[in-house]
Amino acid sequence: MSAQRDIILVVDDTPETLGLLTDALEHAGLTVLVATGGMAALALLKHVTPDLILLDALMPEMDGFATCKAIKAEAAFAHIPVIFMTGLSDTVHVVQGLQAGGVDYVTKPVILDEMLARIRVHLGNARAALRTREALDAAGGFLLAANAAGELLWCTPQAEARLAAAIENFAAADFKIPNGLMLRPGERRLEFTLIGSIGAGEKLYRLTESGGGREENFLRETFGLSARAAEVLLWIARGKPNKDVSEILGISPRTVNKHLEQVFTKLGVENRASAAALAVGALARRG
Repeated sequence: MSAQRDIILVVDDTPETLGLLTDALEHAGLTVLVATGGMAALALLKHVTPDLILLDALMPEMDGFATCKAIKAEAAFAHIPVIFMTGLSDTVHVVQGLQAGGVDYVTKPVILDEMLARIRVHLGNARAALRTREALDAAGGFLLAANAAGELLWCTPQAEARLAAAIENFAAADFKIPNGLMLRPGERRLEFTLIGSIGAGEKLYRLTESGGGREENFLRETFGLSARAAEVLLWIARGKPNKDVSEILGISPRTVNKHLEQVFTKLGVENRASAAALAVGALARRG
């Protein structure tokens, strides 16, 4: 059984360039698709998803910069590395290409060995990023990634489900990371906590949820709890199991158990059911 070949989409309006690149890429063991313009490339993407795109910067009708922006605006294609092809002295185009979402550039006339080396590097980086994302999806967790402008690049199924449940007419393509997002009823709040960077221009966030502050503060003052223990108690009172509390608050299950130990001691109870009942009763009397 033969190994799967990487698919490279070459977008250029010059037949000579298309012919040269097609021969070189196929000789290197890559599968090549061609498009003679930006609109043709976008139409082709409706039928097949390449592993990498080589994109001419200057083309009639729809140039490479507009084409790259249109590609990156689609969540299904945002992960595809785009390498721009530009004239040797067109440094301004290099900057434009990177700002449009490109990962690299090669100069024309193309030096084939250099181009192939760059392609291999970016294919490897893309595969590593995809494996990371698949691992995060499989492991679960309310995680999402955004670019420097806060625009959503991808999110785990759990995070997408929570956002869709919290935000009316949620659309990933239009969503930007806010400082915080207040939800109704109950004045619950979604928080976006920056974990770190996982790639060029890609930041990883954890999505957590709080009760908005008032109910946690009431439980903290009523029972003499720490702020985090009060949050744990509130979610226990809302019927959430420890695993869900862990994911909601962005802490480990072991940390949840440690806070519950404090809750049991302060409330003078022995189990979570009794603690939840006391919390619910106190909140009901508070009104």
